[in-house]
Amino acid sequence: MCFLGCGGEPGAMKPVRAVTLWWVLLLVSRLGATRKESLEEASFYYGTFPLGFSWGVGSSAFQTEGAWDQDGKGPSIWDTFTHSGKGNVLGEETADVACNGYYKVQEDVALLRELHVSHYRFSLSWPRLLPTGVRADGVNKKGIQFYSDFIDALLKSNITPIVTLHHWDLPQLLQVKYGGWQNVSTANYFSDYASLCFEAFGDRVKHWVTFSDPRTMAEKGYETGHHAPGLKLHGTGLYKAAHHVIKAHAQAWHSYNSTWRSKQQGLVGISLNCDWGEPVDISNPKDIEAAERYLQFCLGWFANPIYAGDYPQVMKDHIGRKSAEQGLDMSRLPVFSLQEKSYIKGTSDFLGLGHFTTRYITERNYPSRQGPSYQNDRDLVELVDPNWPDLGSKWLHSVPWGFRRLLNFAQTQYGNPPIYVTENGASQKLHCTQLCDGWRIQYLKGYTNEMLKAIKDGANIKGYTSWSLLDKFEWERGYSDRYGFYYVDFNKKNRPRYPKASVEYYKKIITANGFPNPREVESWYLKALETCSINNQMLAAEPFLSYMQIMTEILVPTVCTLCILIAAVLLMLLLRSLS
Repeated sequence: MCFLGCGGEPGAMKPVRAVTLWWVLLLVSRLGATRKESLEEASFYYGTFPLGFSWGVGSSAFQTEGAWDQDGKGPSIWDTFTHSGKGNVLGEETADVACNGYYKVQEDVALLRELHVSHYRFSLSWPRLLPTGVRADGVNKKGIQFYSDFIDALLKSNITPIVTLHHWDLPQLLQVKYGGWQNVSTANYFSDYASLCFEAFGDRVKHWVTFSDPRTMAEKGYETGHHAPGLKLHGTGLYKAAHHVIKAHAQAWHSYNSTWRSKQQGLVGISLNCDWGEPVDISNPKDIEAAERYLQFCLGWFANPIYAGDYPQVMKDHIGRKSAEQGLDMSRLPVFSLQEKSYIKGTSDFLGLGHFTTRYITERNYPSRQGPSYQNDRDLVELVDPNWPDLGSKWLHSVPWGFRRLLNFAQTQYGNPPIYVTENGASQKLHCTQLCDGWRIQYLKGYTNEMLKAIKDGANIKGYTSWSLLDKFEWERGYSDRYGFYYVDFNKKNRPRYPKASVEYYKKIITANGFPNPREVESWYLKALETCSINNQMLAAEPFLSYMQIMTEILVPTVCTLCILIAAVLLMLLLRSLS
């Protein structure tokens, strides 16, 4: 098998260490699998999801709302990051308007009804509700009213709101005054903000997500600088930010648990994104250990404190050893006190799991003299199989079987928690037809089917959120990547939405609650492509129709005016001849 590297320089191999029981079981199952079992993993499974399984789509406030400075909203770190003029975003794009979602609530709720989804996962904008980020400075009543009306509109359409408190858009003033997530005081302000949300919306919202993909927020915001606030605090900033985010999550959970749970009967969890890491050589203990380390530095970094009370041992060992080799007196990974460990452990009513793709993992030792960094701390290299379908984005390949393994890993590792899949989707393929997204249908079919297999394996999966409802602002990629079921024309002021083929296909999965039989599932695909072909023709004809409309708006009044003038002239001539 040939692999392509995802970065990193070769180095010396490290000593073999013990691996977890989960990986031993995977090794036994892989080496001892019968041909029938191997085929079962690769083959499609026809069946239905459990009764009451929740199907949905998702989005986030900053990526879709626009109205960045309207109705009392304060600036976020992403507003500052995109307005800086430093080339932080591809094409110097901003989310000032984005999908114009702030002004298109009823239209977007109608799209959700069209999809037949059970739930909609969206985030609240912290600076829209608290312009400075601090509750004591004042609450924006227009922000409260906006989200309250939105939640009511969802419930009126029998769509359950799953609400994320923080999806990366930290109030700018908290960054300026306190250093954002580098300062533990931000955790206290987040707890105040969370309490406001529980108070204002908790009578109707029963599913809360504290943070969405905090690993990426910490790594790209405080390590690589590719995301707001754009800091490059290599090997330190991301660990400190994550440490405070975990504390903030725990504070919010305890606030809900002690004050609101008995009245509102809701659930509070966190959404953690992680790709699956597969050992390059399943018979090589070093590769198995590297793959385990990949998952612990990715998923375990946040999940382990919440479910076990502390960081994964492998993170503490690796970062501690490298810190000592770099001449530091203390580990760059912060330490939880015994009281904090007890306080954080058990602070999740469900595990939100985001997943997009898979990597092959092999061990590679990075010398400590290269300097502190998250990548070097892991001592591994990520690879991709060039035979995996490429979906357009450099990092995203379609590898459905990795999803099943990640779900089973989380189920085993964290004591069989209720799992909500909170993000899973594919971006726009390069040079493709706008609405006929057949590759997204194949991705959706493959990944949801592997999820069904994981449920069959015993994973306690309660719901699935496909990412995303709309094409939207994609952070440092601007508008170049499109994940939406609905195509958004960002060149038009009103940001019109058009359904892609995947809308029709996802709707069929939801209605059937799974995959009933080969013939019917195949008919879904053909029907979806037929529908999108018609929609594409209509979309292609729109410029001509718009031109005709403009011409009509100009010509009809002009012709009418000329007719009136000619009639007036003729009448005058007639009257003159009679006189």
